[in-house]
Amino acid sequence: MENQHCNKTTNYKPADRLASVSEYYFSRKLKEVAQMNAQGMDIISLGIGSPDMPPSAKTIETLCEAAQNPDGHGYMPYVGIPELRKSFAAWYKRWYGVELDPQTEIQPLIGSKEGILHVTLAFVNPGEQVLVPNPGYPTYTSLSKILGAEVVNYNLKEEDSWMPDWEQLEALDTSRVKLMWTNYPNMPTGAPATPELYERLVDFARRKDIIIVNDNPYSFILNDHPLSILSVPGAKECCIEFNSMSKSHNMPGWRIGMLASNPQFVQWVLKVKSNIDSGMFRAMQLAAATALEADADWYEGNNRNYRNRRRLAGEIMHTLGCTYDERQVGMFLWGRIPDSCKDVEELTERVLHEAHVFITPGFIFGSNGARYIRISLCCKDAKLEEALERIRKMKNEE
Repeated sequence: MENQHCNKTTNYKPADRLASVSEYYFSRKLKEVAQMNAQGMDIISLGIGSPDMPPSAKTIETLCEAAQNPDGHGYMPYVGIPELRKSFAAWYKRWYGVELDPQTEIQPLIGSKEGILHVTLAFVNPGEQVLVPNPGYPTYTSLSKILGAEVVNYNLKEEDSWMPDWEQLEALDTSRVKLMWTNYPNMPTGAPATPELYERLVDFARRKDIIIVNDNPYSFILNDHPLSILSVPGAKECCIEFNSMSKSHNMPGWRIGMLASNPQFVQWVLKVKSNIDSGMFRAMQLAAATALEADADWYEGNNRNYRNRRRLAGEIMHTLGCTYDERQVGMFLWGRIPDSCKDVEELTERVLHEAHVFITPGFIFGSNGARYIRISLCCKDAKLEEALERIRKMKNEE
């Protein structure tokens, strides 16, 4: 009887769209790391970019105080509370020099990942195309596929400083392309944004009738000059920009982000979002508004920590025989594996199982990442030093 009951599950099948994607690499790999830790292996994870430092003390104080308000626990507006929208607008004005109308040009999000879903649903019909960078954030590809869009990759290569291959882009038939995903400062490569890049992207979008979606969560990490694509004149007409509290303000678990664009684009995204989720907890939104008021000293304090970690990550790269560009910004270090290495996964698996250090292989970001590794700086200095020693020991035992 029990077997008959169990066998009945074979009659069920998932939606066809699941065949186009696999489980997110980090979801799968971190389960393996957790299993190894359960066996007493003490794996040092240099994999994901989850800031390990806290938000500002004022941010946490605001959260605690606001959570005590007995009237603050109900549903919140889909558009976000006015205090948060105004704070995002003031933040954009102060740091990027961009004027945004807090009422019509900003939409708070439950993180940028959610925003990728909403924007794709709002602008792309099944069968239409989206341009996705290679290498690039895997979610641009996986969510596009789940939603029935056709992914067209455009190349980012080291010899071009990880900037778009404009010759390739200009030669493409873009008649079915609706969106172009960009991400500068770049993840995984650390390539910084430049005014020239943003100007060229806006020009390309206008000529091709494409919407550029620029994902911009890394502009405050080891980067002295935060830039926004919306600072280019006329960019709001053809661009959407994501930003996030996760990286810049040490709030990854809070799930607070935003997008900014022209009022019509924002309204279309809201039409989707309001049918999928609800507003965030009021106390969290008020705390996020406080976090956005941080002064330059707070960001600099954050970056002091990252600078030393970056130095240690560089030593790990050198120990593994990898090379990297010193001009990188953001919370990762991206390096090319030595020619003597046959395969990047062979290297990262060896480091995991022999040195008990988890490093991300670059192939998960696309074929152009196949000869690269990525080291996260979201790890305490002492642990990074221990990871370096373990890897040195592994290399000495070769």
